[in-house]
Amino acid sequence: MTNAPHPDRISSSAGEPVLAIRHLIGGEWRDSDTHAEVRDPYRGEVVTRVPQGTAASVDEAVASAVEAAPRVAAMPAYKRAAILQRAAELIVERADDIGRLMSRETGKAVKDAIGEVRRSQDTMTLSAQEAVRIEGAHIPLDSSEMGAGKIAFMLRFPVGVVGAITPFNAPFNLACHKVGPSFAAGNATVLKAPPQAAGVVHLLAEIMVDAGIPAGALNVVHGGREAGQALVRNPRVDFVTFTGSTPAGAEIKATTGLRRVALELGGNGQTIVHEDADIDAAAKVCARNAMRIAGQSCISVQSVLVHRSRYDAFVSGVVAEVRQIKCGDPLDPATDLGTLIDEAAAKRVEAWIGEAVQGGATLHVGGTRNGAQLTPAVLTDVRPDMKMFCDEVFGPAISILAYDDLDAAFALVNAGQFGLQTGIFTRSNEVTMRAVRTLRTGGVIINGSSTWRTDQLAYGGVKNSGIGREGPRYAIRDMTDERLVLFNM
Repeated sequence: MTNAPHPDRISSSAGEPVLAIRHLIGGEWRDSDTHAEVRDPYRGEVVTRVPQGTAASVDEAVASAVEAAPRVAAMPAYKRAAILQRAAELIVERADDIGRLMSRETGKAVKDAIGEVRRSQDTMTLSAQEAVRIEGAHIPLDSSEMGAGKIAFMLRFPVGVVGAITPFNAPFNLACHKVGPSFAAGNATVLKAPPQAAGVVHLLAEIMVDAGIPAGALNVVHGGREAGQALVRNPRVDFVTFTGSTPAGAEIKATTGLRRVALELGGNGQTIVHEDADIDAAAKVCARNAMRIAGQSCISVQSVLVHRSRYDAFVSGVVAEVRQIKCGDPLDPATDLGTLIDEAAAKRVEAWIGEAVQGGATLHVGGTRNGAQLTPAVLTDVRPDMKMFCDEVFGPAISILAYDDLDAAFALVNAGQFGLQTGIFTRSNEVTMRAVRTLRTGGVIINGSSTWRTDQLAYGGVKNSGIGREGPRYAIRDMTDERLVLFNM
């Protein structure tokens, strides 16, 4: 592994030049002996040349973080906040370029990609604000005879080294959700970037360096499974935060032992439309939120349970709205739906749709694949035991089921393996509170679909949807240790 400057451009046989990136370890840009390529899933062109980190690369990055951790913890909070705020400013300045690269690496519609980057400014700004709000608590002790005459309080301290692994579907903002809170809390971080969007994460690393983050406070390693496993298994990593699939999260949990983890995992995006709902509004919201970013979000609307009295009108409304979605070149600002992350992902979703149709489901529109692109699909007559309902589709498809009894609809949602977010459309306060009290889920969205998130709120799930919460304030709680201080007076 050798030192290298910022990423450079190398010649490409077609289209735009290839971006050659580096690891960031101990404040230095490093190359590797082996490399991989990120290809545009729409055009097939090489976009990014990525060094492949090994277990040794990860161990070196962790050692750098271990060395830096005491210095980061000793930094005054206002200095950490200033660096994060400067990073937020740089994100806005570079948003268009980062968004275009994201669109090329992942196939995400460029307007959504740029929107994600601009939204990431909020994540960094919130992290900056929370850096100066890390508070302890006074514990009254004179409520017992033993405690009389004593004073106690709790303080929060950085955990030390945070290991972070992020996914491809929102590669910039989700990396900010790891890097921002970790540094705000006074930790050093080792971030393993997603192989499919390595260039985007590298641009975030550049921003953090340009904003003034100390050497070793942020280390970024590129690579695949070997690098990720090495990071999780390293005993000097004090806390692991992961966003990705449920099987991968379960493997991490089994590996880390007594070390703490935060796992933001899968979901199947269920929404309930009650008989008193505004059907036109619900149909438009569900249709758009099922297909946005090609359905590749753990809270994308995947299945909708609709009261039978409104079922036909809802299906008609969803089909009409889906027909308005423009599929095409992700770099075209008019495109609503680009590609899935790669052709293999599109083939999988296509196969699941085919299995459902063979099992008796009705395909009303879409489901046609061309390479990594899949036209948005609407299905009815889907059974609860089909993959399209009970597993995580992670693609542009929505299944619509009818229900007669609301309690039965709640029971069907609760019977599933996931519990991330559930939406419900209703005008009834009584129905709303029944949903809030009954649904076993990390969030209940009233008069909205499962696809809703803003970055300051606690975000996460129950059951197979994960452990812990994202959102800078809540992530900082996870990334700090409580320490009791007791005075005998």
